[in-house]
Amino acid sequence: MAQLLPNALERAINELGRLPGVGPRTAERYAYFLLRADERTAQSMARALIALHSDVKTCPVTFALINADEDISPLYSDAARDKRMIAVVEEPLDIVALERTGQFKGTYHVLGGTISPIDGIGPEQLHIPELLKRIRNDAAEEIIIATNASVEGESTALFIQRHIQEARLNVKVSRLARGIPVGVDLEYADQITLSHALEGRRVL
Repeated sequence: MAQLLPNALERAINELGRLPGVGPRTAERYAYFLLRADERTAQSMARALIALHSDVKTCPVTFALINADEDISPLYSDAARDKRMIAVVEEPLDIVALERTGQFKGTYHVLGGTISPIDGIGPEQLHIPELLKRIRNDAAEEIIIATNASVEGESTALFIQRHIQEARLNVKVSRLARGIPVGVDLEYADQITLSHALEGRRVL
């Protein structure tokens, strides 16, 4: 059977199809759009993708994403931020969602996921020991667990709470209120919902 599409287009479709939520038909539309667009569009996109690995790194304290030329997250080093309050989130993009509310003036700690045995992710693969160390080093007074309202998010929140208690750390542990619907990831929640969730956080 004759080849239906040029090799380069087929490769582009296959690579785009590896993105989450992008099926075969969507990948085809994306690839064809780039083919028809000005060559500079594809070149600009290619440069941006390559720069993801060369120009982005992880903060060694908060595990947020930072520029390669930065030593630590600006949201942690900023003297105006309250280090005694730490919001614990699953992924770096969750920080963006909370920052858009304009209400949180503390710092962040990125876990790097949630406990999910079905996906082979255990607590040892998350940045929980580093969180306990930060609580001590920064003399934290409140930990706001801002994991998603999912089974995995709840399990992770309880695990963190238990370990804080076992470590005998004198810190208040709160959880985002139920303003966020179950099944909705933090990064997709609207600003009003997130604002109410922050205001209505509860002590565990």
